[in-house]
Amino acid sequence: MSHKLSKYFIYLLVILIISCSTKQDRKNIITEINTSEKVDTNIIKGNIPPDDKEDGMVYFEGNSFMMGSDYGASNEQPRHKVEVKSFFIDKHPVSVADFRNFINATGYKTDADKFGDSGVFDFNSLNWLLVKGANWEYPFGRDASKAKENFPVTHISWNDATAYAAWIGKRLPTEAEWEFAAQCGGKNNTKFSWGNELIINGKYMANVWQGKDLTAKQGDDGFVYTSPIGYYEETPCGMSDMGGNVWNWCSDTYNQYAGNNEPFEVNSDLKVIRGGSFFFDENGENSFTTTGRAYNTAETSLFNIGFRCAKDI
Repeated sequence: MSHKLSKYFIYLLVILIISCSTKQDRKNIITEINTSEKVDTNIIKGNIPPDDKEDGMVYFEGNSFMMGSDYGASNEQPRHKVEVKSFFIDKHPVSVADFRNFINATGYKTDADKFGDSGVFDFNSLNWLLVKGANWEYPFGRDASKAKENFPVTHISWNDATAYAAWIGKRLPTEAEWEFAAQCGGKNNTKFSWGNELIINGKYMANVWQGKDLTAKQGDDGFVYTSPIGYYEETPCGMSDMGGNVWNWCSDTYNQYAGNNEPFEVNSDLKVIRGGSFFFDENGENSFTTTGRAYNTAETSLFNIGFRCAKDI
């Protein structure tokens, strides 16, 4: 297998990208976007209809809401009205244990396993590496420890996430559904899904990167890498890990919002990711907001990308 650096590596200041070419012309792209919009902190909760319950999922009644931001990054603009139908979405990201059940039942082979390696950031060389054997079960390679069962599964490509969702009778959430859920049904206009501050009463509200560069010591939030699912406080509408920990795949092909005239060539292989992760981001805490957007290629798998599922009513 041969690999080469992508032009995106330079575009994202070298440290944010790992890209390679294989026989299938593989590319890894990371783009993380922000917003710093300050708005009303009022939150309105919704109730789950008694006849519409799903274990481990949160129900959101359909409604229209204002998606995006007029003050965030250019790809979050313009703020626009979107109609969302009623849906369920997983309370937590899919866990290692959940994904193991899928593998055991189907024998599915992830993209990372097909390629034989996956993206891990090396804090010694301060570079992304394709680590041989790294996958959903061994996030740092076969010579390192196995992933813990109650942690979010990582090294999952969009293709893998879609396959899992189909197997379990669900689907990936749309980007609009993800933001709608992060905003508690479109009613919460806070910066983050839990409020306007990353640290409240001296406590981190999510598993995030502390510091302004890659040399910053980690662990003030309790973890250096991923954290157990649901470890931090839930949002007012019962969601967890809607900022930090791992990026979440969405079903959409990435594109600019209607009304945004910034040049962008649509590529069906680029899929939306939301929510930020535990790992360094050039946008700092703004990568964990409800309106921040990013994308990656459908076959990309990294040590900070996971997913959650949604389901129609």
